[in-house]
Parts: sequence; C-alpha cells; structure tokens
Amino acid sequence: MDTPDYEQLEHQLQAAGAPLSAAEAHGLLCGLAGAGAALLPQLWLDEALADCDPEHLLVAECRARLESLYRATAAALDGPGLEVRPLLPADDRPLAERSGALAAWCQGFLYGLGLSGMGEAHLSPESREALHDLGQLAAMASDGQESDEREVAALEELIEFAWVAFMLIFHDLGQESNPRL
Repeated sequence: MDTPDYEQLEHQLQAAGAPLSAAEAHGLLCGLAGAGAALLPQLWLDEALADCDPEHLLVAECRARLESLYRATAAALDGPGLEVRPLLPADDRPLAERSGALAAWCQGFLYGLGLSGMGEAHLSPESREALHDLGQLAAMASDGQESDEREVAALEELIEFAWVAFMLIFHDLGQESNPRL
C-alpha cells in the first residue's frame, strides 16, 4: 500500500489545526471501512478536518494528503486487505510516541465503528472480544520511560493484535469482497 508518510501527515494535520492525529485519523477511516459504511470519503474528511477553514492553504494541502491516504486504504481493502496496517510512527521513534499513536489509532477505529452505527449484535463473539480489547488498547498510557527490548517486542505484539482485530471485524462483517469505501 502506498500510504502517505506518517510524520508528514502528522505535521500537516497539526499545521492545519486538525483535531485528530495521523494515527487517529487512519483509525477512524479503518473503523468506518470495517463497519462497511457505505459513505463517501466526505464524512471521514469532515471528521478529520473538523473546525478547520477549508479555504486555508494548509488545510487544502492536508486534505489532499488525507485523500491520498483514503485512496491507498481503499485500494488495499479492495484486495485481500493484508496490506492495511495501522498508520503509526516509524520503528525508530520513541516507544512512548509509538504506543500513544497505537492508542490513538484504536480510539479512531472505535469512533469510526460507532459513527457508522455498527452495533455489536452484528459481530461474532471473537470480534466482540477483539472490540473490547481494542477499547483497552485505546485507553493505554505510556510512562515515557526508556524502552527495553521486551517493551518494544510487547508493543510490536499489540500493533499486530490491533491489525488482526481490525481484519477479524472487517471480515466478520463480510466486507472483504466489497469494502464500499
């Protein structure tokens, strides 16, 4: 998936005064897609750029970057979906930044599911459990201390879990053949 660079998107969102981080915006998009929301990208863009002046040059540039992320995510979900990964900081960034971004991605994902009107009744017991676990990840906080190899490995496992949970929910809702993005 030719996904826009996390740090560039994060910088553009901040410069535009957007209420969401790059991770949270991507989580929101994945949540909407996971619920099979038959929505134009407009709802997602409206949420990601809420209260931003659409006439401002920085907002227009950010919108173009978000549209690129939307297209890349839609194209990846149109295939087997295995290319769609949470949009997070690079592995060389501090652990606290990466874990905070994972929590933000989960928050966005849960918000997207809620925004779509998807109810838990449509989910298998496994997906309901994964949804609950994503809620716990969304509340995760980092202590900001130096990281050791075990903490880095644990974060990698949590990132992998978030991806598996997204794929489980996405496929559980029958969106693998028609994501309707």
